[in-house]
Amino acid sequence: MANRTVMAKQLKCIVFTTLVIIVFMIAMPIFIMKPKVSANQVEEITNSNESVEASTKQNNNIIIKGNETVKVYITETGKIEEVNLEDYICGVVSNEMPANFEKEALKAQAVAARTYLASKKLNSCTLDEGIDICDSTHCQVYTSKEKRLEKWDASYANEYWNKIKEAVDETSGQVLSYNGELVLYPQFFSTSSGQTENSEDVYLGEIPYLRSVSSTGEESAPKYTSTKSLKISDFVYLLNSNFSNLNVTVENIKNNFKIKSSSEAGGVIKLDINNVEIRGIDFRKALSLNSTNFTYEFNGDTITFNCKGYGHGVGMSQWGANAMAKNGSSYDEILKHYYTGIEITNLELTE
Repeated sequence: MANRTVMAKQLKCIVFTTLVIIVFMIAMPIFIMKPKVSANQVEEITNSNESVEASTKQNNNIIIKGNETVKVYITETGKIEEVNLEDYICGVVSNEMPANFEKEALKAQAVAARTYLASKKLNSCTLDEGIDICDSTHCQVYTSKEKRLEKWDASYANEYWNKIKEAVDETSGQVLSYNGELVLYPQFFSTSSGQTENSEDVYLGEIPYLRSVSSTGEESAPKYTSTKSLKISDFVYLLNSNFSNLNVTVENIKNNFKIKSSSEAGGVIKLDINNVEIRGIDFRKALSLNSTNFTYEFNGDTITFNCKGYGHGVGMSQWGANAMAKNGSSYDEILKHYYTGIEITNLELTE
């Protein structure tokens, strides 16, 4: 009888141990598996988003931790200002888009700006501690109502501000989402060449909602086309100053400079300079060109670049948005055109 009791206890122990091992084997991959990269993540556009926490309720609201106050780092003074969220969006739209644009274009800009702010509520600007965002092009340009009114002519300042406020109020709380997640990269820029760029042709990551789309009617934009000429000696100096190991000279540059690949929109993706591969976006920055959509021509001791468009070319073209609005498109139609597959969703902030 005693032996049976001992054997029963041993059997129970073996069964329990076996069950523990089985549960551990099932659970272990869950803990060690690397999560899939979400549609919003891409290398180089911003910092890593692994710590970002956002959830979506059944009512499809985008819910993030935060409140209606925006902590803005003012780069000129080095101080932090606390601004009401929707007042902040007014201050951004007044800087990022001409106030004489169509109201539906301004509304589209307001939603894009609010979406970008929401992304910074999740992954804050790194210029200072304890801030959400800064007021410069490092994030998106912002000025207060008072400063903006001072910069505008008094004859139309209040009219312009009221128009922007209406656009912001009529889209209050609205942000862009993709597959139920907040859009983290609501990129926008001034003027396209007639077609926007795929994200991977400018940055290093493919984002499903940043696809190349047509963008017509922008020919009247002041920077739709531009020309820049440089002395070849100055051109060589800029290249050697900005890129290492090029070793280009005035004598060898003409035979060692060529466009290697371009996007379907016409933007230069890569150049071959003296057998060194340079990205188009880096070349554009080094030479302060208006866009990566350019051709070039050597003429004597000068090189001339002819550019189309102004800005990085990814996401919403502001002049294209205005052209769409003039043709009767609503702000949601504009946004859904430039951001492939997105939805317009309400933002809910929780403490």
